[in-house]
Parts: sequence; C-alpha cells; structure tokens
Amino acid sequence: MLIKNISELIGQTPLIDLQLDIPNHSRIFAKLEMFNPGGSIKDRLGQFLISDGIARQVINQDTVIIEPTAGNTGIGLALAAQQHHLRTILVVPEKFSYEKQQLMQALGAEIVNTPSSAGIKGAIEKAKTLATDIDNSYIPMQFANPANPKTYYQTLAPELIVDLNGEKITAFVAGAGSGGAFSGVAQYLNEYDSTIQNVVVEPEGSILNGGPAHAHRTEGIGVEFIPPFFKNVRIDQTLTVSDADAFQQVRDVAAHLGLFIGSSSGAALAASLKLAETLPAQSTIVTIFSDSSERYMSDKIYEK
Repeated sequence: MLIKNISELIGQTPLIDLQLDIPNHSRIFAKLEMFNPGGSIKDRLGQFLISDGIARQVINQDTVIIEPTAGNTGIGLALAAQQHHLRTILVVPEKFSYEKQQLMQALGAEIVNTPSSAGIKGAIEKAKTLATDIDNSYIPMQFANPANPKTYYQTLAPELIVDLNGEKITAFVAGAGSGGAFSGVAQYLNEYDSTIQNVVVEPEGSILNGGPAHAHRTEGIGVEFIPPFFKNVRIDQTLTVSDADAFQQVRDVAAHLGLFIGSSSGAALAASLKLAETLPAQSTIVTIFSDSSERYMSDKIYEK
C-alpha cells in the first residue's frame, strides 16, 4: 500500500478474536487501536477535532491549539496540527507517561506541565488561562466537545459492524476517560441493535461507581467528574477494575498472545472476562485496546 500522508493510516484498524480461556464459551473481540500511526485510538479524535475546528472557522492558519490532555489525545492533536502547520500547546499533568510527553514534543508540540495533585482539572484550568493570554487560540476541549463522541460514532463503530460481518454483539465494553469513545460507539451500536449491553470500565480511584477519588496506576481511563457525553447514552453496567487486575492482563496477553497493550486495555480485558461470567453462554463481547505498552515502559508496566 502506497500512501503520501501519514494521516491516511488513521482508522480501519484490525479486530482480533482473542484466543483465551473465556468463561461460558463466549468470545471477546478487541479493536487494536495501537495500529493507528500515532499509536492510539486518539489519532481519530485529533484528526476530527482539527477538521471540525477548520470547518466551523474557529481554526485558521495562524490559530494556536491549546489542549489539556493525559497524553494520547495530545499526540493525536499534534499529529493532525502538524499537517496544517499549527502551533500546539499541550497541558499535561506531571504524573502522566514520560514517553507520551516525548512523542508530543517530537511532533512539534509544546508541553506545559501542571501538578499531579491537581489532576486533569488542574490541566483544564491552566489551558483556559493560557487561552486568555494568547491571541487567536483555540481549545478543542475534548472533555466537552460534541465532536468527540461524533468521531467514534462516524468511524470506529461502523468499522466494528463491518469487521464482525453480521455476528450478533451481546455487549460492548470500554473504558472511559473523556467518555467520548465509549459514548459514540455505544450510541451507534444501540441504534444498530438496542439489545447490546453497554458496559463502561473504570479503575479503582475513579468515581463512576461512587467510590472515592484517588490516584491509580492505570492510565488513560478513570474520571474526576462525570463525562457530559454520558447524558446521551444508556449505560447498563459500570465495572471497576483494580490496578493489579489490569496489569495482570497486560502481562498475560504479552506472554501468551504476543500483544503489547497499555493498562487501560488491560482493564478493559479484565472487565470483559468478568462480564463473560455473568452473560449467557456463547456471548459475543466487543472491546477496545486503546494503545500499546511501549509508551509506558518508564512506568515499569510489566513489573509486578
């Protein structure tokens, strides 16, 4: 396949039928989003946010893009902004992956770190402050922008239906950070088949199940506030996964399936296996592996 621009490789990622010992003779399919050129599901979002901003004329050739991010959205935005030669400033809490921050810088983005203790809320406030000081700046604001779920409604979700070639889906399982991917895919799938269960995954320390907010090792998912996109989607169940269980799956799929997945993907797999115990026999579960383990090596992702 010959291409002329790296953005041509965004989307149409593989779907894998996981060869695991799954309860109740069920099957788990995972969308391998690390096959996007920037290495994660957020390449789709970065491309869509920039295109949407240009279409709405809030981005021109001189606009400065500012965004609070845990990392992958920043990489996706930097990749998309690079195509349009746009200056990009990404506000990242210090605690998040060193590798992701290096990749953002490699793509030409400027990094502004905020204290880990302030979480993503602190990054959002800093981004807003920067925007007031920088003329012709634009914050796509993935956490509130309706283009976020629309990205996955229009791209990833239809791919799942095509990939499965008519196989009936019992449940869709995915983690939530901004909540955009979960909401967009869940909405599309429920319009396609209203019997599909929507199951959201969070790490311990996230607030969706009512537990207290606290730090967790699992990156990319977990929320400090309820994503606004959840207002428009039915959530049938929320599963909370410990860091230990998520990282165990990260190690297991590398050792047995040759798959290098990040901790949020490990959490999604752990939740899918847990869900399979309660679903009818021979159910079909679809999940998302959002990124790969290589960008978390400094966090000792494979160490017990």
